[in-house]
Amino acid sequence: MIGATKRFAHVLVFLALVIRPGTSPAEHATTNEWATAIRSPSDSSPAVGDDGTIYFGTFNGKLWALDSHGSREWVFQTGIEIKSAPAIGKDGTVYFGCRDRRFYALRADGQKRWEFKTGGWVDSSPALAQDGTICFGSWDEKFYALNPDGTKRWQFQTGGPIVSSPAIDTNGIIYFGSHDRKFYALSPGGEKKWEFATRGAIISSPALDWDGNIFLTSVDGYFYTLDRDGHLRWKLHTASISESSPVIGTDGKIYVGANKYLWAITPDGKKKWDRGEEDIDSAPAIAADGTVYFIYRGGLLNGYNQDETLGDRWWKWTYYLYYNGYASPSIGANGSIYLPGITSDFTMCFIAVKGDAPLAKAPWPKFRGNLRNTGNLSDSVR
Repeated sequence: MIGATKRFAHVLVFLALVIRPGTSPAEHATTNEWATAIRSPSDSSPAVGDDGTIYFGTFNGKLWALDSHGSREWVFQTGIEIKSAPAIGKDGTVYFGCRDRRFYALRADGQKRWEFKTGGWVDSSPALAQDGTICFGSWDEKFYALNPDGTKRWQFQTGGPIVSSPAIDTNGIIYFGSHDRKFYALSPGGEKKWEFATRGAIISSPALDWDGNIFLTSVDGYFYTLDRDGHLRWKLHTASISESSPVIGTDGKIYVGANKYLWAITPDGKKKWDRGEEDIDSAPAIAADGTVYFIYRGGLLNGYNQDETLGDRWWKWTYYLYYNGYASPSIGANGSIYLPGITSDFTMCFIAVKGDAPLAKAPWPKFRGNLRNTGNLSDSVR
């Protein structure tokens, strides 16, 4: 009886949060376009291919491929949970890491091309260089670069586990953080160009802009901006140890989760505003109409207007996912917002929520920079 009462209460919360009290449903309500049962939790941020196929991993070790209508194309089974966000190569190859200590490359039809064994979990999401090199970190404290055929090109030793996902700039320089409290810049050949020390582990992933600036957070409670030579431009005290990675909008503002708030930061390092109610761990995503989408830890997907001059109209809508918001959302070509959630009948699903505009044309508008999750600034749309 107690369990039934709790489930009924959850349904009431679901209904209350989909349409916020005191607002116009026509203006603030949204709904899901489809929901596909996956029956396993997921923290893997989805990648979207040029043909609209959506790829993501789950805790039961499956890498899923769904078409843009939510129909299953194929599922690939690994040995254990997948937290790494997949990346899609130019030829359609799907790359991802797994906690079975392996890194995988799959063909577009879901057949395995190759696997590469590491000495630890691979939670770091891969970055894809323009020459086809695949880069990622591992809990074995090593950063790897693989050739397109799965052979090791080089590796770089750090002093701690690497869960931070790398970013690659237009010159091929690779940036990532480590639990050893350092942020690294490596040449395309794996030589260290510089390192920047913080006072805490770096578990989030960097964002890059067109001017050569690098944006990152550390669990020391600061948000940092470095230039391409590794010099500190400015830093902000956020007092946050959240895992949220920064994104960059069309106007150059930076958006990141800090404790219970979404922060908007100007390019020169001033906090423009903060809004929030609950901890934010995932990265926001920015749509072409200026909407900033982000997820609270408790499972609320929110759509906010970037324009602070709108006053009370900054809030657009809230959709209750009823699932912890650790996966960062993706935005499809038709404006659909893709992410895991739980439907009102308590089924673990992958959901497409109705949005209004495609991904923004900005240097780094979402986690991993672009729809294919390549982590490469050269793949961003100007």
